[in-house]
Amino acid sequence: MAAAAVHKKEALVRIARRDSMATWKSIGIRIIAVIISLVVSGFLIYAIIKENPLKVYESMWNGAFGSTRRVWITARDTMMLLCIAVGLAPAFKMKFWNIGAEGQILVGGIATAACMIYLKSLPAWLLFLCMFVASCIAGAVWGLIPAMFKAKWNTNETLFTLMMNYVAIQLTSFFVAQWENPFGSNTVGVINQGTKEGWFPPIFGQEYLLNVIIVMALTVGMFIYLKYSKQGYEIAVIGDSQNTARYAGISVRKVFVRTMLISGAICGLSGFLAVSGASHTISTSTAGGRGFTAIIVAWLAKFNTFTMIAISVLIVFLEKGAIEIASKYNLNDYVSSMITGIILFFILGSEFFINYRLIFRSKSKEVA
Repeated sequence: MAAAAVHKKEALVRIARRDSMATWKSIGIRIIAVIISLVVSGFLIYAIIKENPLKVYESMWNGAFGSTRRVWITARDTMMLLCIAVGLAPAFKMKFWNIGAEGQILVGGIATAACMIYLKSLPAWLLFLCMFVASCIAGAVWGLIPAMFKAKWNTNETLFTLMMNYVAIQLTSFFVAQWENPFGSNTVGVINQGTKEGWFPPIFGQEYLLNVIIVMALTVGMFIYLKYSKQGYEIAVIGDSQNTARYAGISVRKVFVRTMLISGAICGLSGFLAVSGASHTISTSTAGGRGFTAIIVAWLAKFNTFTMIAISVLIVFLEKGAIEIASKYNLNDYVSSMITGIILFFILGSEFFINYRLIFRSKSKEVA
């Protein structure tokens, strides 16, 4: 007897992971996402201030690139964000979720400020070397602690590194209280303001060019390290499968520790850039949330450090532009943050369509 036909209904929409996508298509999707975000932001701008959105976007451009001074400040902040993203790249590539960049930046900044305060009598080149090394060691230690707990007891690195941020904030508060100047101000003030010991020296007349040189060297070095070195290969294998890595004879625990030493050291170096190369002071706001923003940079770039350059420029441009339009059109910070958030939302959302595809139901199938 023939079995009765059974109608099996499929879901209206299914989500399937893409095997791959041509580079030009992925770039096109991201460009479309940016265009749509600008259109949506334009409607929001017109609804709030009744102003031509193109004029507002022009103001955003001027806020980031409107003068030589602004260009260099944008470059300085871009290098700071890029440095942190480069530091996060190796940890994230092996799927060790280092959420502690904020704390690593702060302890690196504390080490730098300590050198500027206590070792200012050293020759300039030796003082810079001490600050560089001290900031890297401080950040490396801050990255090493959660890595060792992960390797030994398989603790949750996300929570551990996150909690380390709060410890670093309290440490920063303690040292600010120790170094406050003037006394009772609860701020360190500008360190060595009169003599400028420990400040980045101008190169070719540009005070932030050294920031660019250091970070671009790190960017190239990390790209080579991850793509062409044996250790970079081990990081990639662990990121794909820890069991496969163990089967191949890779010590997962050892790679955890080694990679977090590198990740923490580079994030600590960001504290050196922030204190010696930018603000010349230390406070609990020195990191300024960049440790979390850098996660977006690293993730969107898929850990390609050269791609991180473009994404860092975009995010810093949005931040500077948002500040400019808030000032020019008398908007509060919430409105400018909304515009930045809309643009980032569409950019992040475009990654879904790059990595996944939607399959719509065509018709019901008959199963005999």
